[in-house]
Amino acid sequence: MFLGDDLLPWLTLAIGGALAVGTLLALIRPNDAASVADGEFERPPLSRAIPQILLGTVASIWAIATLVS
Repeated sequence: MFLGDDLLPWLTLAIGGALAVGTLLALIRPNDAASVADGEFERPPLSRAIPQILLGTVASIWAIATLVS
């Protein structure tokens, strides 16, 4: 198999980490991104951001536990 038998945990770690870190950074510094034609980027709503951060964190922890065991 390509990259061994650990491909799925590595992909889960990458996607979960990107989801958690990307959403957290969008909450912390929303206006440092490039401007949109009709204005600045707005902060994402907490009702969507918190579940995304939690889901990404859980997926990353699960992937790390699978890779370590």
